[in-house]
Amino acid sequence: MLRISKTLLVAAIALTCSLVAYGNLIDPAGNLDFVRHVLSMDTVEPGSAIRGRAITDPGLQQAAFVLIVAGEACIAGLCWIGAARMLFALRGPAPHFAAAKAWAVVGLTLGFLLFQTGFMGIGGEWFGMWMSKTWNGQEDAFRFVLILLGVLIYVALPEGEA
Repeated sequence: MLRISKTLLVAAIALTCSLVAYGNLIDPAGNLDFVRHVLSMDTVEPGSAIRGRAITDPGLQQAAFVLIVAGEACIAGLCWIGAARMLFALRGPAPHFAAAKAWAVVGLTLGFLLFQTGFMGIGGEWFGMWMSKTWNGQEDAFRFVLILLGVLIYVALPEGEA
């Protein structure tokens, strides 16, 4: 049952990231606006000394958005591959299932890095997203960081088989 549980949780992350990436591809306006506002720091407190970090060039803002969406798509792909490999190794020996988890571990780690480093660290701290009442995505990013970390730890644990 643990193997099935781990496989399903990885597939759930893969599905979520697929939907997020797909939504950003077919309707980029909302999240592109989010990235633009965070990078331009236009809703950060006016007297803040960190406002000099702002990126206002539309091309660079677009590039950042594309990089984020590519990361989301990559996370989804790695997790789908991991879930498929885990599914095919469900009934195999423990070392085969452990090896099959590698793709999922890489995908989950990349997901953690995107949301922790990209949104919490760079967006939240470097660009002062935490100061914005309108364009603050730290709570959502934190929630996803915890989910990813929980699944990553669970998946990485051995199943206790001899």
